[in-house]
Amino acid sequence: MKAIVIPKHGGPEVLQSAEIAESKPGPNEVVVRVRACALNHLDLWVRRGLNGVTFSLPLVPGSDISGEVAAVGTNAQRVHTGDRVVLAPGVSCGQCAACAAGKDNECRKYTLLGYGRNGGCAEYVLAPEVNVLPMPPGLSFEEAAAVPLVFLTAWHMLVARARLQPGEEVLILGAGSGVGSAAIQIAKVIGARVIATAGSRAKLDKARELGADEVIDHEQQKISEEVRRLTGKRGVDVVFEHVGTATWEQSILSLATGGRLVTCGATTGSAAQLDLRYLFARQLSLLGSYMGSRAELYSVLKLVGEKRLRPVIDRVFPLAEAVQAHRRLEQREQFGKVVLTV
Repeated sequence: MKAIVIPKHGGPEVLQSAEIAESKPGPNEVVVRVRACALNHLDLWVRRGLNGVTFSLPLVPGSDISGEVAAVGTNAQRVHTGDRVVLAPGVSCGQCAACAAGKDNECRKYTLLGYGRNGGCAEYVLAPEVNVLPMPPGLSFEEAAAVPLVFLTAWHMLVARARLQPGEEVLILGAGSGVGSAAIQIAKVIGARVIATAGSRAKLDKARELGADEVIDHEQQKISEEVRRLTGKRGVDVVFEHVGTATWEQSILSLATGGRLVTCGATTGSAAQLDLRYLFARQLSLLGSYMGSRAELYSVLKLVGEKRLRPVIDRVFPLAEAVQAHRRLEQREQFGKVVLTV
């Protein structure tokens, strides 16, 4: 089958089109004919290589996948050939205490499609049956692929970790990113007042279209000063942080007394300084968040099916143009998701 593979770490140019062997499903596995695969910053990090992480190369990237069931294992009972499906990106052991408690994203063996095993930048992908979920009605394959990783991540951050409440105020950084555009919508469904940041007027306008009540141009304005102005000097209850070093100090300074900062990433770097006196005197909470459970993804897909959440697509490329797609994401030109069609 045709696939895009990472044979070695480096820039977008290392991506190669290749013919690889098709996988046959084990008893509890499913083969999905990929129709669309959305990109994430995770794909860039995997391609570049991560300190302390060893990848089995060559690797097929791609964690966000939609398609049709092509073959099922002998023990598969819930899905059938021809079903239109979307894949939960996280793969866990299914047997440990965390998995039994429905916290599969806390499993010690947890990994991701396109990270610890081959992903969706190929004609077919092999996945455990438990990862195969019904595609919400009324969506194109491109739209369905734009949902799982970013909406699941944003949901877990805002609902499970930060416990955002109706009427609270939340600062969402990087509205143009996939996770940022998802977070704006989730926060509005909850009933919060949303302040969003982006680096251009066009992206700020799109953030307002998604529901942001106020916007900040982080290229022209100081985030914490604008937050204080927009909240009557109080600050926000929750900061949705995924940028890292470049925004960390401003994120901390934007919090109200008793505020919560929740973070899932470090796109601009992982080093962060913190004045502990500010932390304890203002009774702040710092929360880490990583992906989300499959149960949470079911909640997300229900809201997508009800049109209360909608995937945001920036641009669609054919699989053969994966290099160009990576470059667009790397240059931060997008608003929403970059999607490959297969």
